[in-house]
Amino acid sequence: MKAVCVYCGSRPGSTPDFARKAAALGSRLARDGLTLVYGGGNVGLMGVVADAALAAGGDVVGVIPQQLVQWEVAHQSLTRLEVVASMHARKARMFDLSDAFVALPGGFGTLDEMFEMLTWRQLGFGDKPCALLDVDGFYSPLVAMLDRMVDTGFVPSQHRRDLWHGEEIDALMTWLRDNQPPRLDGSPPAAEDGR
Repeated sequence: MKAVCVYCGSRPGSTPDFARKAAALGSRLARDGLTLVYGGGNVGLMGVVADAALAAGGDVVGVIPQQLVQWEVAHQSLTRLEVVASMHARKARMFDLSDAFVALPGGFGTLDEMFEMLTWRQLGFGDKPCALLDVDGFYSPLVAMLDRMVDTGFVPSQHRRDLWHGEEIDALMTWLRDNQPPRLDGSPPAAEDGR
């Protein structure tokens, strides 16, 4: 694992705990020698995670659509900033640059990006680990909804297990490094795993 993509809000959220966790993750990635790939902004949690990684001596690559350069205020102090044509191009480029995906708290965009990566993994278009790094139970209602999707037969339980959820960065990093994706042979996802 050489690079980790972090999805997170372009706003700071309602509590300083969100920024503290974002800073801790950015610093940890840098200390572990991992490149941070993220959305390229210098505002909200995006700016916090990038600044923390840079301050700890890490490499940071931002990927931002041209339309959002002004809205999200593109970060000008990154190791590299790539400006792309669209959100679709952004997600594809971030996928290409990254070995794993982590979502900090955020809004619609954060969920859109993470769920697209999970869907690609489920369909066999990728095999990179995905994780929700929680802060103060932010993702607990979402995780309950995912479990309901399993219980009601819409998501096979083996695919639900592809998404890690927790609050501890040490546990997150161990899971990312140890994650063994399922073998992808091009066949459709299994409908049942015998649970």
